[in-house]
Amino acid sequence: MANPQLLNRISVDPTVCFGKPCIRGHRIWVSLILDMLASGMSIDDILHDYPQLVRDDILACIAYGSEMSRERYVDLPLRKPA
Repeated sequence: MANPQLLNRISVDPTVCFGKPCIRGHRIWVSLILDMLASGMSIDDILHDYPQLVRDDILACIAYGSEMSRERYVDLPLRKPA
C-alpha cells in the first residue's frame, strides 16, 4: 500500500469538484496531475505552473493512482504480436 501520509493529502468530497479526488485544500483534480505527468511534464514543471502545490502533493496523486489501479481495470486494446 502507498504511504498513508501521502494519501492523506487527497480528499474526496461530494460538494467539491463533483466528488472527484482532489489535492486536499485545493480544487485541483488528481486526474489532471496524472494527465500532466503522462503527457511528459515533470514534477518541477507542474510545480512551476501550480506554485500553491508542493512536491508531496504530486507524489500523493501518483500514490492515489497506484492504489486505484489495484481496484479498477482499464480496458486496453489488444495488441497483435509483431
